[in-house]
Amino acid sequence: MARAALPGGLIVEPAAIRPGPWQQAEVVAIWPETARAKTLRLALSVPLPRLAGQHFVVRLSAPDGYRASRSYSVASPPGEDGLIELTIERLEDGEVSSFLHDEVVVGDLLEVRGPIGGHFVWRGDCRAVLIGGGSGIVPLMSMLRMARQGAMAGSVTLVVSVREPAELYYRDELAGPEVQIAYTRAAPPGTTRPVGRLRPEDLAGIELAGATCFVCGPAAFCDHASALLLHTGASAQQIRVERFGPSG
Repeated sequence: MARAALPGGLIVEPAAIRPGPWQQAEVVAIWPETARAKTLRLALSVPLPRLAGQHFVVRLSAPDGYRASRSYSVASPPGEDGLIELTIERLEDGEVSSFLHDEVVVGDLLEVRGPIGGHFVWRGDCRAVLIGGGSGIVPLMSMLRMARQGAMAGSVTLVVSVREPAELYYRDELAGPEVQIAYTRAAPPGTTRPVGRLRPEDLAGIELAGATCFVCGPAAFCDHASALLLHTGASAQQIRVERFGPSG
């Protein structure tokens, strides 16, 4: 993955891929997040410590030797080293995501490798501003959950941009003063913010001094959110970006 420059000279660092051993993980629970996204809880055969923001690779192997693998961010917080939760969006014609949605059941074994990633991680040692678009909320949720479990919720602000309520991941957990939700196409009754993409006033009240800003989502969303952060007063050095895109 090549480095990419964003407005203001911001540099997007690729995730630090650190090869690790493949291992078996048992699917111990599955539940829906939206009509097109499920969370799989996996019990690792070899528990490993990890950081909030890292991801795992899931590999499928066919009897004829064909293999396909995809990377999925971990939504659960660090601490339970033997368990990880991966939220997976079902993509049209996605061979891996379709299999994980349509075929995998509790008790199945999956081949996984991780944790991977060294740049887009939060260790809880500074204030964190989290901005996610759509499924880009997944690694940010690991950070929010870690903050809440460690009584650090005041050190985190999460801004989620989503098209409509039905597409909002983790909706039952998002209530709280540290979370803002921006609906871009349709909002639930009683919402005072007009629908539309993120705008400067959505970030105006966020404390940026001393913070690390994590931006995750589709490429166009990341460009827009990063530009807003720079406009609001963040420096390029404060911003870390992870782009999500269809991978099947």
